[in-house]
This record gives sequence, structure tokens and C-alpha cells, in this order.
Amino acid sequence: MIRFLKHLYNNTAVGHRFLTPIRKINNYCRPRLLSEKMYIRRTFKNVFGYELDLNNPKTFSEKILWLQQYDRTQLHTSCADKYAVRNHIKKKIGEKYLIPLVFHTKNPDDLVPNNLPDYPFIIKTNHGCGGHIIVKEKSKVNWNVLQKHFKNLLKRNFYYRTREWQYKNIKPCILVEKLLLDNNFKVPYDYKFNCFNGAVAFIGVIKDRFEKLNLKIYDPDWNSINCQCTIPGGDDVEKPFLFDEMKKLAEIIAQDFKYVRIDLYYLADKIYFGEMTFSPEAGFEPYGTEYDIKFGEKLKL
Repeated sequence: MIRFLKHLYNNTAVGHRFLTPIRKINNYCRPRLLSEKMYIRRTFKNVFGYELDLNNPKTFSEKILWLQQYDRTQLHTSCADKYAVRNHIKKKIGEKYLIPLVFHTKNPDDLVPNNLPDYPFIIKTNHGCGGHIIVKEKSKVNWNVLQKHFKNLLKRNFYYRTREWQYKNIKPCILVEKLLLDNNFKVPYDYKFNCFNGAVAFIGVIKDRFEKLNLKIYDPDWNSINCQCTIPGGDDVEKPFLFDEMKKLAEIIAQDFKYVRIDLYYLADKIYFGEMTFSPEAGFEPYGTEYDIKFGEKLKL
């Protein structure tokens, strides 16, 4: 029955229309009815096909979930907060690596043209992921719809969606940052430095985020790794000119954590800090059995 319903939802317009409300109710209620550990164990089994072992974690995915349960500090919460982390990064590596912040507020009604710049910008919240809005021309924005969108986002606690505890106690606010664009008016590549015990273990490169999204993975020496991920792979990416500096900066930021992913951008010979993530895909990213084990062996708890 479950497979049949999934088929209807994914492959038919009628099924998608009528099952979407049920799916939303399930996504809202399921995490709240299950204990945190039960939710994680059930989701893990559904994704990977075997039982999660937090007593003797071996794979990268298991160790990420172990860290979620047993490595909790206020610094994790502060650095998961997209607004608070700016102060942390300023102290760690310097303000020059921050994407320009042009406005921030706790009130969505403040999102009006007079408060915002005439150049392209991105609006997002600080307490979760997704829901951002890119504005390239203010004249084309429906501001009432935009304000309502962010009012809804501010009411959500991202923790209950994935049980990533670091998001639970973040006080929500709205950030407006300058939109980084290259000479072709495209968002630059997103370099994701996955750091184990303070050292870069592998790098994911996201290309064409808002067009044909794809991901390439490299080792610390920029050799391609053929890993299986949810995002499809693409063509090879040229190593950025300031790669060594990017790697050094990522490792400076990572010193406080057993695992963290540091997202950096490289644009016009300048490096920008994006965000810090402690549990990519909430710990349920399927890297394929081979690399899930290899990465797991490198990450020391």
C-alpha cells in the first residue's frame, strides 16, 4: 500500500494533489509524536536499510548521528544560527570574509522596498534551511506575499522537521545579504569543506544551484571522488586559485568541532564564508557503502 501511495504521489498529478495535505500533516505530526531517538532510528532504517548502531558507530552517517546525540554545546547552536555565526567568524578569521549584511529584523513587516537595497540581494531566516528568496529587481516583488512567507517561516521550529537539536533554541530573525553574482550574473560555486577533527577530509562543490543543480566531490588534494549522493554529479570543477587559503580558513574555523562542514564561496579572487553545518541532510545523506565506511574510519569520536 505504501509503495502504491508513493507511486501515486510521485507520478500522477491527481495523486500529488490529494496526498499532499496528508503528507504535510504526517511531516508535522510524526516528529512530534516520536521521541528524538526513535525518529532518528526509524528514518535511518528507511534510508539505509539497516539498523542504526549508536553504541558502536562505524560509518560516517552513524557517527554524524552519534555526534547529534552526544556532542552538544552552546557553540553548536550559535554557529548553526546564520546571524550569530557572523560574530564567531569575525573573531575567528576576520570580518572581510563575511558576505555583506544589508538588513536584519525580527519583523517581516519591515521587508519593504525603502529598507532594502537597489542591487540584488537574498532574504533568508537564521534558524533553519530553505525558504530563502532572491530579489534581483525590487519592482517585480509582491511584498505582501513575501512578508507572509517570512511570517510563516519565523513561526517554524526547524528542529521538529529533522530533529537536528542545534536548531531548537535559535531565536528566529530575518537576514538580508548582498547576493553574490559572477560576471555572468550567476551564483558562484558553493565549496563545502567537510572537516574531521579539525582537518579537511573532503570537499563538495555545488554548481548551478538555481538551474541544473549538481555536485562534485574531491579529496583534500583536489582529486575527484566518485561518491554516490542525493544530488547528481556533473563535470569536473577547476581547483580555485585560492584553494589553499580556503582550505586553511576552513580548518581554522573547524578547530572547535569533531565534525563540521564549512561552506565557502570564491568570487573575483575573494573568499566569502557561507554557513556552518553539523549534520548535512540531517545525517541521512547516502554516500554509498564504500565511502560511508571510508569517511567513517577517518572521523574520530
